[in-house]
Amino acid sequence: MKRMTVKDLHEIKKQRSLIQLYADTPEQAAACEAAGIEMVMTSEGNDVAAFRKAAPNVFLSYGLPYRTHSNISDFMREAYDVINAGADAVYSPQGFSYVKALADEFIPVWGHVGFVPHRKTWYGGFRAQAKTGIDALKIYELAMRYQDAGAVGIEVEIIPAKIAAELTKRLDILTMGMGAGTGCDGQYLFATDILGTNTGHIPRHAKVYRDHKSEYERLYQDSIVAFKEFRADVESGAYPEDGHMLNIKDDEFQIFMDGLSDKG
Repeated sequence: MKRMTVKDLHEIKKQRSLIQLYADTPEQAAACEAAGIEMVMTSEGNDVAAFRKAAPNVFLSYGLPYRTHSNISDFMREAYDVINAGADAVYSPQGFSYVKALADEFIPVWGHVGFVPHRKTWYGGFRAQAKTGIDALKIYELAMRYQDAGAVGIEVEIIPAKIAAELTKRLDILTMGMGAGTGCDGQYLFATDILGTNTGHIPRHAKVYRDHKSEYERLYQDSIVAFKEFRADVESGAYPEDGHMLNIKDDEFQIFMDGLSDKG
């Protein structure tokens, strides 16, 4: 699989649907690449270099943390570190001034419109957005501000499909939809939802393809049994057996013992 560039992604816009997954581990990122998933997102707490090593050919985006920075320079420094570690782009949860600062330094940056979790207090909690014409126009205005600030694209989350499709038609930048219908430039989901390991609320737009949660629980319980067996073997003397130990020739051992005698 060829590693995409920002130029490649923009050339694909309106030609076919892009695919992006949020991966929690380098192993998930590697599985994404093996499956032909061209775009992977991860975020704070994960080692960018490890993700890049595991999946060298995906377009890797990294979500910068939503926290207070003393100034934009500190935020920029963090973005540079991420890019230098192997990311292709960053996701900025900050305001438009931060997005513009990144774009002015030619750091590819993603924005976010629609439902944005850390802005939930403005929406009255976890709920879909743009359900009225007035609210939909506000989403459109935000999307245009991201474009004007220099973002390469935006995540479009949980808004009506018709609204997302119209945004995509009118924007030059990319739209990656999560619960936003088929009209976006690409589809974005979390690996935890696809694999069935999500321990919280499973959103309506998520599609569960596997039940890894049950398999992990089975493996956990099986691990407990195996560890108990090991403990019992140690306590009874059944472990270690001869095959688990390194032996020494009798004559070499005698040399060792003679040497100990010489040392008193």
